[in-house]
Amino acid sequence: MDASDAVFLPDRRAPASHLLLEQLPSYQSLLYRRKSSASGSTRRRGSGRGRQPSINSGKWVEQKSVHGGEVLKPVRELPKSMQDKRQEKQQRLQQGGALSGWGLWRLNVHRSLKRLKEDGMDVLSSLQLWRADIHLIEGMFGTGILSYFSFLRFLVLLNFIMFVLMFAFVMLPVIVTSYSTHNVTYSSSNVSECSEYRLASHRGLVVFHQHISDLLSGTGFLEHTYLFYGYYKLEFIYSRFTYNLPLAYLLATISYLLLSLVWIVKRSAAGFKRKLIQDEDRFQSFCNKVFAGWDFCITNENAARLKRSSLLYELKTDLEEERIKRKMANRTRGEKCRIYALRAVLNLFVMAVLVACFYCIYIATVFSQRKQAEDEKSNFLLELVVEYLPSIVITLANFITPLIFNLIIAFEDYSPAFEIRFTLMRCVFMRLASIGVLLFSLWYQITSCGRSECPCGYNHWLYPCWETHVGQEMYKLVIFDFLIIAAVTIFVEFPRKIIVNYCDCGLAKWWGQQEFAVPQNVLEIVYGQTICWIGTFYCPLLPAINTVKYILVFYLKKVSLVTNCRPATRPFRASSSHFFFLVVLLIGLALACVPVVVSIAEIRSSRACGPFVGYSTSWEVVPRVISQLPRGLRLFLQALATEAFAVSFFVITCLGMFYVIALAGAHKRVIEQLRDQLAMEGRDKRFLIQKLCQAQQALNTRSPQGFRGRRRDTELYFVEPSVVLETQA
Repeated sequence: MDASDAVFLPDRRAPASHLLLEQLPSYQSLLYRRKSSASGSTRRRGSGRGRQPSINSGKWVEQKSVHGGEVLKPVRELPKSMQDKRQEKQQRLQQGGALSGWGLWRLNVHRSLKRLKEDGMDVLSSLQLWRADIHLIEGMFGTGILSYFSFLRFLVLLNFIMFVLMFAFVMLPVIVTSYSTHNVTYSSSNVSECSEYRLASHRGLVVFHQHISDLLSGTGFLEHTYLFYGYYKLEFIYSRFTYNLPLAYLLATISYLLLSLVWIVKRSAAGFKRKLIQDEDRFQSFCNKVFAGWDFCITNENAARLKRSSLLYELKTDLEEERIKRKMANRTRGEKCRIYALRAVLNLFVMAVLVACFYCIYIATVFSQRKQAEDEKSNFLLELVVEYLPSIVITLANFITPLIFNLIIAFEDYSPAFEIRFTLMRCVFMRLASIGVLLFSLWYQITSCGRSECPCGYNHWLYPCWETHVGQEMYKLVIFDFLIIAAVTIFVEFPRKIIVNYCDCGLAKWWGQQEFAVPQNVLEIVYGQTICWIGTFYCPLLPAINTVKYILVFYLKKVSLVTNCRPATRPFRASSSHFFFLVVLLIGLALACVPVVVSIAEIRSSRACGPFVGYSTSWEVVPRVISQLPRGLRLFLQALATEAFAVSFFVITCLGMFYVIALAGAHKRVIEQLRDQLAMEGRDKRFLIQKLCQAQQALNTRSPQGFRGRRRDTELYFVEPSVVLETQA
């Protein structure tokens, strides 16, 4: 009897044989690894806890169920058929009936709490903001474009929480004080020269366009309101307790920055894990696109056609990346020198473009500040242009530089995926660095008094309340950014749709319908959010303005997407889009923290306005409050600020980081072993199928006619070996 007859027989009376099982690829690989590791530890070799061969992996050996102390999974999560799940449910119900009174009560309470949790989650999901609108977008255009609107919803919630923090701890006490009889102490400065603050109020008959100018620039009647920093001049509010407004102002600022950091990191953790798994293996990426790449949420025919073309484009992109990798591996030394030299020249050109844009922003800011200081009356539109000149230059730079970057990247010979990421990172750097250049220009004007030193620590004659002035610039940036988004949607995208639909000329057909580019739209709202993080310290109501702005942007973009635009034919990868958005947002948060921290800790506070009039810097309120605490608490907080605690905390953090890195490495090795095991199981299945085909061919060659006649009455059985293979080498 040969090996195939010993394994594949029409009945179960065949003798057990290990010959076929020993030919499995997984068993041969196991023997090879055990022979190579036989010179290692003798204790490990004899322990019997090593990896079992495939014969003992549960496919041929019946697994025993464990009940004692095991947490049972829900029936619907078991990998079984519906009939087996019903039987499992009946068994669990019978076991539950045999429980005692205490055990039955615990089981009922657990089920009730679980049901209550599920009902609560359903209620919360039904109350989710824009739930129906986002489902509509998902059904029409898929999850790629959905990620933009979900990201916009997250920013709306984040800005609303920031507004609640600033309103509850800064604005509400001042509002309550103005309408009650609480004892208050106002911030004051000992230097009378620096405490003069002449409000720019209009007297007499004011023309209508002046109110529009004040509304758009934050000057005039808006300058001395709850909108800006200079209005909050209270220091202490005495009631049943003493409320320290400067400390509350500073802690609220730190709180919204920390809250933003924690929330963004928490949301990006899940996206990072998903991206890490999906980008691990190129073959896995191909399999995911071919077998699981379709988005079944799509119900629109045009969206389905675009999804098909996007999948085709992604497959072409992956193949193009493989071709470029092979081409890069086969490059000669001369070709490498040539391409590196070309990239160096093009990057120098990019740097020159960026420097030119930054210089234009600096010149525009200095010119705008100088013209506003002259206070000369001119045409209404000309005044608006002068006030918004830095915002206009920044917007033009953000519009022109991406076009230049897209032209340059074609000559740098990168892979298609890297081209998109590299161009986007250049655009991110341009948008965020332009805000930094604007702030640098403002602070250069604020802290310089010509050739002489500033007696007040800043240029008091031009900027008596420089925090309010910076808040006005951030306010103008937010307003102008929204006006640009609305103007592009109404005056560019909508007429373009009409021209493309109703004009038959070749130029209109070549121009085509507006594409909804997800990365560029995300950069717009990240740019606005960075401005909000910077400006909230100087303009406490800016998160509320940004919340209203993003709500209007949501409906503008939704209407534009449904009526004017179409999804991009060259889409940004949906698998990594969410993680990329949050990374860009983290970069914007890091950039926003720098000017806020510098203004709090380094620049002299205004002596004519704001809650920090009596302090040299805003941070000085913290050590002054700590010095007034009880001795024990004061010594504890001072110990936290010492170098010894900082070094100890740094060492503990490093140890924790090393532990997490080691744990991640161990998990990665386990994942690699599981992948190898899956690959081996696939080879085992292919090997067994080949043996099955050989056995069937052998039976057909022995009795071709009789086999066909007995086909319905014959079943093939796999012989389970009665002896488990030894795992020792």
